[in-house]
Amino acid sequence: MRLWSLHPKYLDTRGLVALWREGLLAQAVLRGKTAGYRRHPQLIRFRAHPSPVACIAAYLREVHAESAARGYRFDAGKIAAERIRCRLETPRGQLEFEWRHLMDKLKTRDPARHAAQSAIAEVAPHTLFRVVPGGIAEWERT
Repeated sequence: MRLWSLHPKYLDTRGLVALWREGLLAQAVLRGKTAGYRRHPQLIRFRAHPSPVACIAAYLREVHAESAARGYRFDAGKIAAERIRCRLETPRGQLEFEWRHLMDKLKTRDPARHAAQSAIAEVAPHTLFRVVPGGIAEWERT
């Protein structure tokens, strides 16, 4: 499971579809509707919020918006209806780690996107996240 701190606009088609599926899985886990993935480290930051299901729903709404902008038909009806103004923090080092990780994937999976994004100097986070100073998040598996 990879719930990117990066804005979903950077993901290739395969990455965006995977993020949607994994985000829906995370939502099911946070709702207590699965037996597996309950201890997945990617969920720590959502669980730390008083309304984790509303937070993952806000996360998924941004993923859905990116998919719609690309002309995809992700089913918004699968997103939890709970709404709250949710803002999580992500360390700068985590964002940089994820950027390198994504760019490594894109080298082979989508060389054109890799080339187009190679010159990006300042990477935007997913709108749910506020970037704070710090290294790679403790929950990240490196």
